[in-house]
Amino acid sequence: MSRLPKEFADRLANPFVRFLRIESAGGAMLLFFTVAALILSNSPWAGSFEHAWETQVGLQVGSIEFARSLREWINDGLMTLFFFVVALELKRELVLGELSKPRMAALSIVAALGGMIVPAAIYLALQSGQPGQHGWGTVMATDTAFVIGCLALLGSRIPQSLRVFMLSLAIVDDIGAILVVAIGYSSDIAWWPLVMAALGLLVIRAITLLGFRSFPLYFLVGVCIWFAVDASGIHATITGVMLGLMTPARRWVSDQRLYAILGQVIAHPASSEGSGVTKDRQTLQMAEIAARETLSPVERLEIALHPWVGFVIMPLFAFANAGMSLTLSELESLLTVAVFLGFVLGKPIGILFFCWLAIRLHIATRPPELSWRLLAGGSLLAGIGFTMALFIANMAFDNSLIDSAKLGIFFASVFSAVAGLALLMWIPERVKTP
Repeated sequence: MSRLPKEFADRLANPFVRFLRIESAGGAMLLFFTVAALILSNSPWAGSFEHAWETQVGLQVGSIEFARSLREWINDGLMTLFFFVVALELKRELVLGELSKPRMAALSIVAALGGMIVPAAIYLALQSGQPGQHGWGTVMATDTAFVIGCLALLGSRIPQSLRVFMLSLAIVDDIGAILVVAIGYSSDIAWWPLVMAALGLLVIRAITLLGFRSFPLYFLVGVCIWFAVDASGIHATITGVMLGLMTPARRWVSDQRLYAILGQVIAHPASSEGSGVTKDRQTLQMAEIAARETLSPVERLEIALHPWVGFVIMPLFAFANAGMSLTLSELESLLTVAVFLGFVLGKPIGILFFCWLAIRLHIATRPPELSWRLLAGGSLLAGIGFTMALFIANMAFDNSLIDSAKLGIFFASVFSAVAGLALLMWIPERVKTP
C-alpha cells in the first residue's frame, strides 16, 4: 500500500526505452499510411485524393487573409511539433543521456555529418547541370521511425549500443535536415519579422529565468515566434528546433526536497473541516506540484507530445505526401537514379568513413560491443530516408520532377531496409561460429 498501483505503462518509465518503443510502433503506423497513400494515388480515386490535400484552410480578418492548403498546414505547422520533439530528445541526450559523454556524442555527430555530406556530394556529381540539381538536400535525411522500427525487429540479436548510436545519429540528422531547409530552401528573407522572432526568443529566455513554468504561456509566445519566422521567408519549422533546444533539461525539485515535502503530507487530516483552505490541503497541493516538477520540462514535454507525433503527426504527414504514380517510365530517370545512389551508397560510405576518421583522430570513441560490422549494418539502415526526404523533396522539386524523386526515395528506402536487416541478422550468427 505504500506504493502506487503497478500498470503496464510503468514499464515504459525509462525515457530512452519509451522513446524507442513509441518510434517502433510509430514506424508500423507510418508504414500503414504510406502504403495506403500509394494505393490511393494509383487507384481510380487518385484525383480526388490529391485534390483533398489542396483544400484551402485559413483565417480572414477584414482584408487580411491567412490561408494554406491542408498539406501545407501539415508540412509547415504540424511538422514544427515533430522537430520540437526531436530537439527535446537531442537536448535530453546531450544533458542527461549518452550524448553527455563528449567522445561518445562525437561518434554519432560525426557519423551524421558524414551521412549528410557524402550523399549530397554523390547526388550533385550525378545531377550537376541537370534540372534536379537543386534537390541535393533530399538525400541527406534519415527516417528515425523506420530505422528504429527495423532495429526493433532484431530484438536481442543486436546490442543496445547500436540502438543508442542509430537513434542519436538520426536525431542529429533530423536537426541537420531542418537547418538545410532553413538555409537552402527558404525564400527571400525579410529581416523585420526575423527581428521580431529574435525578440520572441528573448522573451522565452526571460520568462524562463524569472521562473515561469506554465506551458500555455510558452506555447502562446512560441506561436507568435512561428508566425514571425514564417513571415520572414525562412521555413517556419526551424522554430521547433530553436524552442526545443531552449527548453530546460534540469528539474526544479530534487529528490531530497520531494521526500521532505511528502513527509509533511498527512493521510487523514485531523481537522473536521470538509472543505476550504486548510494546512493539510495546502500541503497536498504543494506535494502535487513537487511530484510534477521532479521531471524536467524536457522530459514532461517529451512524454506528453511524443505519442502525438509518433501516432498522429508522422502518419498524417506520410498520408499527405507519400502518394505518387508508380509508372515504369520514371525508372529510367537520371533523377531517380541519383536519389537512389545518394541514399544506398552515400549513407553507408559517409557514415563509416567519418566514423573511422573520427576514431583515428581520437575525436570520438567506439563502444567495444559496437563492432564495425554492426556499424556497417546500421549505416545501411540509415539509407531509409523516407519521411524527411519527402519533406525536403516537396520544397526542392517542381511538379515535373517530384514523382521521379519520390520513386528514388521509395526504392532506396526499401533496398536500405532489406540490406541493413539482412546484414544485421547475419552478423550475430557469424560471430558465434567457431
